Amino acid sequence: MEHIKLEAVNRFVGGPVEIVIHDAEGGDQVPAVRKTVKKVQLCPDSTHIRFYFDDIYFLAVPLASHVTESEGQWSATDPESGLTYTFKKVQVF
Repeated sequence: MEHIKLEAVNRFVGGPVEIVIHDAEGGDQVPAVRKTVKKVQLCPDSTHIRFYFDDIYFLAVPLASHVTESEGQWSATDPESGLTYTFKKVQVF
């Protein structure tokens, strides 16, 4: 597993994605949401990567997270919180 690289997540910008966040213990899980990622950038203190959905709202994922990825899916697991953030490209028909 690798740590987060900004260039690896830029492929999600501009397209619809399905986002799921779950914990390591398998507790209650919120439903997946569909969003369009407008931009991706580092936070000011360089501890997180921000996935912006518009000019204000974003999801911050810790840079120290361990990443696994495939063609259409990217997951980052934060060892400190135990949360896994999964982004999956959504096919548009």
